[in-house]
Amino acid sequence: MGTNEETIGALRGHLLPNYQPAPVVLTRGRGCRVEDVEGRSYLDMCAGIAVVSLGHSHPKLVAAIAEQAGRLMHTSNLYWNDKQLALGEELTRRTFGTRAFFCNSGAEANEALLKLARKWHHLHGRVERREIVCMDGSFHGRTMGAVSMTGQPKYHVGMEPLVPGIRHVPFGDLEALRAVVGPTTAAVLVEPVQGEGGVTVPPPGYLAGIRALCDERGALLFLDEVQTGIGRTGTFLAHEQLDVTPDAVSLAKGIAGGFPMGAMVCSEKLADGLPFGSHATTFGGNPLACAAALATLRILDDEKILENVRTVGAHLGARLEELASKHADLCEGARGLGLLRGVSLRAHVDARAMLMAAQGQGVLLSIAGGRVLRFSPPLVVTREEIDEGVALLDRTLSAPPAHAIKDAAE
Repeated sequence: MGTNEETIGALRGHLLPNYQPAPVVLTRGRGCRVEDVEGRSYLDMCAGIAVVSLGHSHPKLVAAIAEQAGRLMHTSNLYWNDKQLALGEELTRRTFGTRAFFCNSGAEANEALLKLARKWHHLHGRVERREIVCMDGSFHGRTMGAVSMTGQPKYHVGMEPLVPGIRHVPFGDLEALRAVVGPTTAAVLVEPVQGEGGVTVPPPGYLAGIRALCDERGALLFLDEVQTGIGRTGTFLAHEQLDVTPDAVSLAKGIAGGFPMGAMVCSEKLADGLPFGSHATTFGGNPLACAAALATLRILDDEKILENVRTVGAHLGARLEELASKHADLCEGARGLGLLRGVSLRAHVDARAMLMAAQGQGVLLSIAGGRVLRFSPPLVVTREEIDEGVALLDRTLSAPPAHAIKDAAE
């Protein structure tokens, strides 16, 4: 294919410019490493933004996908398929929920939550309960419903009018939430940890306080665990360690090890919320995606991956704290849970320039919240790989490119 530059130059004119990828063309991966068209290897601490949960090309996952592709890929939801039934059983066994709906992405899962909230109240005679309360700094996806629930105005510009009946309050402020949740509220939607918003962990007791408030005022509590779920924070779902049980949850990203899939799981209380004909998706719950998800869940168990997340995640947290302290002139601090962590850069540091400099050193990261260098490696990452990734970022911060440091007068 030639060099990265040649390949991009020859092909980029065929794509819309809505992305701004790094100037590398990745062609293969194994475990926590990927390789570009020039044969250069990178340590992948991004994992497709927390998607490649088992690492690249896990042999058992590859085998499961290949076997199912040779057997049955798609049927539509006009028919049952065995893998969808098995996955529904497996997900409800592992969670608080009793019912599942399968789709193709986190945005679709959050769209399903929005529709479920309004439809369920409507079916039970509470037609006034249409409002969805979300958080400032949140991210729920790019479809119109999901972007309307997203609490970051930069994603709204030029997309107006947004879906009505959605309001936002500051994340972590229970009193602000108490002031708006009332007789017209259908549901409160919140991330256990704000991922795209900056790897922001809520204050102690916040989610439990939201649960109590929703119960008191007749609203539903929905959690967006698209980024925090499927073991990312050390438990299968993050809310398990935060003293709260939701009415429904959205899942995606790591659920199928890299294969596109999303899911909504809800309690039996909401089982009648989306009756026949009220919601659907052509590809949702297809046998191939479900087979990939089933294999991913089996591997999580067989290889004791959640234990790895807890031990290696704690190690990552400690190393990032040390790194932020060492480079206090450039970093405000470190934060996160499990293997969803970040180093927050100071206002005078250009995060994208630093990201690209780290890539030049051989480590792939991502940016969250504009100023946070996010680590979301595969859940199979080792302590040694974490140490290598932190060392490469340390080298980057020790000799940052001149253009990464903004003039204080700017």
